[in-house]
Amino acid sequence: MSKSQALPLFDPKLVKPALLESLRKLSPRAQWRNPVMFVVWIGSVLTTILAVQASSGRGDASAGFVWAITIWLWFTILFANFAEAIAEGRGRAQAEALRGLRRTTWAKLLREPHYGAQWQLRESNELRMGDVVIVSTGETIPGDGEVIEGVASVDESAITGESAPVIREAGGDFCSVTGGTRVLSDWLVVRITANPGDAFLDRMIAMVEGAKRGKTPNEIALTILLVAMTMIFLFACASLLPFSLYSVSSAGQGLPISVTALVALLVCLIPTTIAGLLSAIGVAGMSRMMQANVIATSGRAVEAAGDVDVLLLDKTGTITLGNRQASAFIPAQGVSERELADAAQLASLSDETPEGRSIVVLAKDKFNLRGRELHDASFVPFTAQTRMSGVDITKGDAQQHGQRHIRKGAAEAVRGWVQDQGAAFPSDVLRNVEAVAKRGSTPLVVADGKRVLGVIELKDIVKGGIAERFAALRRMGIKTVMITGDNKLTAAAIAAEAGVDDYLAEARPEDKLKLIRDYQAEGHLVAMTGDGTNDAPALAQADVAVAMNSGTQAAKEAGNMVDLDSNPTKLIEIVETGKQMLMTRGALTTFSVANDVAKYFAILPAVFVGTYPQLARLDVMQLSSPTSAILSAVIFNALIIVALIPLALRGVRYRPLGAAVLLRRNLLIYGLGGVVLPFPCIKLIDLTLHAMGVA
Repeated sequence: MSKSQALPLFDPKLVKPALLESLRKLSPRAQWRNPVMFVVWIGSVLTTILAVQASSGRGDASAGFVWAITIWLWFTILFANFAEAIAEGRGRAQAEALRGLRRTTWAKLLREPHYGAQWQLRESNELRMGDVVIVSTGETIPGDGEVIEGVASVDESAITGESAPVIREAGGDFCSVTGGTRVLSDWLVVRITANPGDAFLDRMIAMVEGAKRGKTPNEIALTILLVAMTMIFLFACASLLPFSLYSVSSAGQGLPISVTALVALLVCLIPTTIAGLLSAIGVAGMSRMMQANVIATSGRAVEAAGDVDVLLLDKTGTITLGNRQASAFIPAQGVSERELADAAQLASLSDETPEGRSIVVLAKDKFNLRGRELHDASFVPFTAQTRMSGVDITKGDAQQHGQRHIRKGAAEAVRGWVQDQGAAFPSDVLRNVEAVAKRGSTPLVVADGKRVLGVIELKDIVKGGIAERFAALRRMGIKTVMITGDNKLTAAAIAAEAGVDDYLAEARPEDKLKLIRDYQAEGHLVAMTGDGTNDAPALAQADVAVAMNSGTQAAKEAGNMVDLDSNPTKLIEIVETGKQMLMTRGALTTFSVANDVAKYFAILPAVFVGTYPQLARLDVMQLSSPTSAILSAVIFNALIIVALIPLALRGVRYRPLGAAVLLRRNLLIYGLGGVVLPFPCIKLIDLTLHAMGVA
C-alpha cells in the first residue's frame, strides 16, 4: 500500500453504496444502536400512520401537511444514516486497499531452525505460529515473524509507502518483519509469530473497517447525555397535548395541538444533529489516523491521544535528525588532520548516505579537498555484516602492482579489520573514540591499510522547527520530555536547544517505566513511542503507546497504535489528530444544542398559536403560516445534517491553542453560529415553500 491518500468526501464510488447502506440502516435493529435517532424513527412511523389516516379524512391535520412532515422525518433518518455510511465506506475503501496486499505466496519451511537445513515448499496460509522459514533475495516474506538468523535488505514499501529499503537482522530492535514485504538482498531465517487471520495485515484490515469500530468512553458518555436530553424533551412534549386539550375546552375556542405537530416539535428540539453525526465523527477519526499511516487498535486509543498532556519522546530520530553529520576530524598521533580528511573523503566518495555526503562536504569546507575521479579504484560498499565501507586504489607505478586499502566504519569493525592484518589499534585513537561517544556523538574510524589515521565525529543535529512545535504543544498544556541514553551534560545541551520541558538522561527500560508511572500517579495521561523489546513494558504502561512498524513484535503487541512509517516524530501528529477529533465532536455538539434556540422561535409559536393566539408575538421571523413554520423547521433540521457531513469527516481545523482559548473560540463560532444560522435558513425555506404554494 502506498502512503494513504485522503479520498474525496463524496467520491461517486462511495456515494452509491452509502445510499444503499442508508436504506438498509432503516431497520429498527440498526436504529436502536442510536437512541436519539430511534426516537425520530418511532416518530416517523407514527406520522406515517397519521398520514394514511389523514388521506382517508380521519386525521387531525391536513393530509398534505402530515405527508410533508412524514417525508422529511424519514429524510432526517436517511441523512444521519448516510453520514455514518459514507464514513464507514471510506474506512472500507482503505481496508480494500490493504486487502489487495494480502495474497498467498510460497514459503520455504525449514525442518530445523537454521540456515542450510532441508526445506519444503508450503503455501503461506498453511504456516502456523512457531514455524521457521527461509526467505532469499527476490522472495516475499510469507507471514509476520521475527528474524532469528541472517541480515538482509527488505522492501517494505507495500506496507509503509516508503521506497527506501530497510535492514532487518536477528537479535536487535529491527528483527520484526511483516508478511507481504520483499527481501532485496541476502537471506533471512524467520520464525512465524502469527497464525493465518491473526497477522498484522489482517489486524490492520479489521481495525480500519469502520463497521467494527466500538464506541469510546467519551462517546458513550456523550450518548448518555443526549439520551437524557431526549427523554426530558419527550416527557415535555407528551405533556403538552393534555394541556392543549384542557385549554381549548376551558376557553371554548381555539384548536388543540395536532399529534403531527408535536412529533415535529420533539424532533426539532432533541439533539438530532450531533446524534446523526456522532458515529461518523468517530469513524472519520480512525480514518484520519490511517491516512497518516498509523493503525490504531481502537477508537479509545485515538480518543486518549486527544487527552494526552505528557509526551515522552526519544531523542534520536525524533528531536534530532538521526542522520548524523560529520563535525570534526580527530587525527591519530603522527597524522595530520588534512591527511585524515583526505582519506576519509576518498572512502566516502561512493557513500550516498547523509553521513557519507557530510564527510565529503566537511573535507571540502575545511581543506578545500574536492571529489576526484578515481580510475584504477574499486569501491567497497557498506554492508550490515562488515559495518565498513571504503575504497581500494591501485598505485600509479604499474611495476609495483600495489594497492591502497582505505576503510571507514564503526570503531569495533575497523579495529577488527586492522588486527586481522597483524597491526595494533592505537590507544590514543581508542581514547578519542570513547571521548566522542561520551559527548553523545558517533565515532567513525578511518584506516589506510594497517595504519589507523584517526576518528571522524558525527554529531546529531536538532531538527529544524522542532522547537516551534514544542512551543505549540506547550501552549496546548502538553509537557514534552526527552528520553535519551546520553550522559546528563549532552542531554541537557540538546534539551535546551530543542526547547523540551524536561529530559531523562542515561535512560534504562526501568527508568522509562518509573517515569511514566510517576506522571500517571499525578493524574497525567502519557504518550510515548518505542520500537524495541526493552520498550515493551513502558509501552504497555503508557496511555497512548505508538510502536514502530520496524520494531520488535513485543513492542507492537504492547502498543495500542502502530506507525507504519516508523517515524518517531509521528507521535506529535497523532496527538494533534486525537485532539482534532475531540474538537470536532465538541464543536458539533455545541452547534446542535445552540441551533435549537432558533427552532424554538420558529416552531413553538406555530404549534400553539391555535391554542394560545398571544404566542404569535414570538414569531420574530414573521413566517408565512403555522404549517409553513413547522415544515420549514423540520426541513432545516434534516438538511443541516447533510451540510455538516464534510465537517464531521474532515474534522474541525486544528489549532495549537490552550483549553480556555479553544472553549471561547468554540462558543463564539459554533455556539453563536448555531444560534444565528438557523434564523435566515428557516426564513429562506419558508419563503421558498410559500412561493411554491406548498404551505
